[in-house]
Amino acid sequence: MKCDKSIYNRLKRTEGQLRGVQKMLEEGKECSDVVTQLSAVRSSVDRIMGVIVAENLKQCLENPSANIEEQEEMIQKAIQLVVKK
Repeated sequence: MKCDKSIYNRLKRTEGQLRGVQKMLEEGKECSDVVTQLSAVRSSVDRIMGVIVAENLKQCLENPSANIEEQEEMIQKAIQLVVKK
């Protein structure tokens, strides 16, 4: 899969959030503050996963396979990625 620039940017922001959590731990910040930030990181990762799956599904629908069974399989895989959560 080609990495869209917006996905890459989201990943970089999430990386920054995670580094912030590491710094909080080094500085001995309150547990509740650390957990709040970790929750934000988790939400960010969930959004990235959603964008990737949605883009994959969009590609399947915009560029359908000539083989109907293959097309159905690709769509089912995308759905399973969402449901798997």
